[in-house]
Amino acid sequence: MVEEKIGTIEHFFANISVAAIKITDGELKVGDIIHVVGATTEFKQKIDRMEINREPVETVKPGDDVGIKVKEMVREHDIVYKVAEE
Repeated sequence: MVEEKIGTIEHFFANISVAAIKITDGELKVGDIIHVVGATTEFKQKIDRMEINREPVETVKPGDDVGIKVKEMVREHDIVYKVAEE
């Protein structure tokens, strides 16, 4: 399974389970699968919704700061990978 680094976690809003992700490489779309990896973090999930400044977006690119609801806790500096479709 091929994975491409897409960005890093900048902040985690625990009360609403939302990760703020800084997109550094590539492009991410609703429906893509991400793999979050850190010292104590490791899970995959499909992206159902993304927001920039509380507005829904379908696609993000390098330089964007995006909020994504996550199913597990993440930590600042965790790496976010996009799982390539086979």
